[in-house]
Amino acid sequence: MIDPKVHEAALAPLLPHILAMTERVVSIDSGTYDAAGVNAVIDVWAGMLAEMGFTVDRKPLPGRGDQMTATLTLGNGPRLLVLGHADTVWPAGTVAQWPFSRDGDRITGPGVGDMKTNVVMALFTLRHLLGTGLKGLGAITVLVVPDEEIGSPQSRGWIEGHARDADLCLTLEPCRPNGGVVIGRGAVGALYVTATGVTAHCGSYRELGASAVSALAPLVAEFEALTDASRGLAATVGIFRGGAARQVFPGEAEIHLDLRAPDKAGADGLLAAARVIAERKPADPRVSIAITGGFGRPPFPTTPGTRTLYAWAEEACKAMGQPIHEVVARGGSDGSFAAGLGVPTLDGLGAVAHDTCSRRETVEVSSIIPRSAVLAHLITSAASGRKLA
Repeated sequence: MIDPKVHEAALAPLLPHILAMTERVVSIDSGTYDAAGVNAVIDVWAGMLAEMGFTVDRKPLPGRGDQMTATLTLGNGPRLLVLGHADTVWPAGTVAQWPFSRDGDRITGPGVGDMKTNVVMALFTLRHLLGTGLKGLGAITVLVVPDEEIGSPQSRGWIEGHARDADLCLTLEPCRPNGGVVIGRGAVGALYVTATGVTAHCGSYRELGASAVSALAPLVAEFEALTDASRGLAATVGIFRGGAARQVFPGEAEIHLDLRAPDKAGADGLLAAARVIAERKPADPRVSIAITGGFGRPPFPTTPGTRTLYAWAEEACKAMGQPIHEVVARGGSDGSFAAGLGVPTLDGLGAVAHDTCSRRETVEVSSIIPRSAVLAHLITSAASGRKLA
């Protein structure tokens, strides 16, 4: 097994190339709903993986970009799954308003930290390792997900299918400031409540009209009262909208309720309580209610295998004099699908990022090579036959 500092020294000359490719993909608008943009980013990464000898397969999703599966069979040994995504939270046109730029040790731009820099550095790390004659792994599978930022609703089964065939999973969400690596996550869900009323001119009072907004408005406070910080439960109305004109009884209204819980029992209880509120019949019988959603991301448990992966990452950081600490995050990631199946999973293995999913999002340039070396150490540790649990 190679000393992490050796990986760090070998990767250091690649930093200009990593930054150049990062600028290239950050300069492409690739919001989840921009299929062409997502695919343009995947084109860049698929080309590099193909050059490394990976077999690349792409499956189009309706209304989204492609699911990209890149596989390299190496021989006997642990099967590695690497999870990344090409979509961002930013709509088309964002790049023109907020282009990639560098200021000292920080780079910025839409999706720079979540997670375009991270996928690029992982690809260069894999190329470095393969160039050293990497042996001891059975196979490496890289998945690039096109709909992660909306919870991967169309990709969950595909991810879980590959996770079931993997012995370990490394997930490329950003590293937290001061070296935070994710060893666990809670469950994340959403409930969508839609009311349909009867439109009419407001001058008719309530004789002809039935307000969809009036039916949902009382639910907001009730939903948010389900939050219990002492139990790690959170229910937040992120969207409440309805109506078409000031002088018209609103015929439609909707609530998007964000749900978070630390474990399956908490998630099941929180969802059941929210549904009781949502399913209550409106005071006006002319208003109908439709309910969809649930918990889309399972809890990410901290298993002995995850603890072992973290210990390996800690070894690398100690050798290089880099900070590291454990994080149990409230937000979900695609790593949750693998961890939920019991696959040893470590997350937060990208570059150190700040203020993700905001216009202040930045990446610490000085973190890119050390964090790439951590990734290299994790892969070579698995390849060397070290036991995960």
